[in-house]
Amino acid sequence: MEVIKPNFKKAVRAIKEGKVLVCPTDTVYGLICDAANKKAVEKLFKIKKRPRGKPIPIFVRDIKMAKKLAKINKEQELFLKQVWPGKVTVVLKSKNQGKIGLRIPKYKWLLGLAEQLNRPLTGTSANISGRPASTKIKEVLRQFKRQKHQPDLVINAGYLKKSKPSTVIDLTVWPPKILRF
Repeated sequence: MEVIKPNFKKAVRAIKEGKVLVCPTDTVYGLICDAANKKAVEKLFKIKKRPRGKPIPIFVRDIKMAKKLAKINKEQELFLKQVWPGKVTVVLKSKNQGKIGLRIPKYKWLLGLAEQLNRPLTGTSANISGRPASTKIKEVLRQFKRQKHQPDLVINAGYLKKSKPSTVIDLTVWPPKILRF
């Protein structure tokens, strides 16, 4: 587990290589990898000790990218334009099958990664499932320190502003349902 100060080029290269990163976001530190790389996503599940049946939210660059992954009607798109970029993850019907959680973070550095890579990224909190998410890098590092599976690269942006994980809203039901606030 390599810990570095924010380094855009190194982060882009690591994601292209299928690595899992701890990265600052507009909420808490997150576990980031290429959402289309099955090996990287599998590694993320092992690092997080997340049950396989529990999906991982996805960061997208813009609504155009979201539309490639999810079915979005006009009303949903109007809502998304009001809350994105921001601290809101929305659950939508996936283009494949089932549901998908998507979010456009309001964090310039992370959005730059998504734009540079032009691919969806995982967007789950950097913690072991069941433990609290954190804005403090020392707490994040402590959680993964002696674990068998660890992130490959940690982007240390210091302490982030105190925040909670994103609000999650299910837009597949009417009226929409808040799943986490």
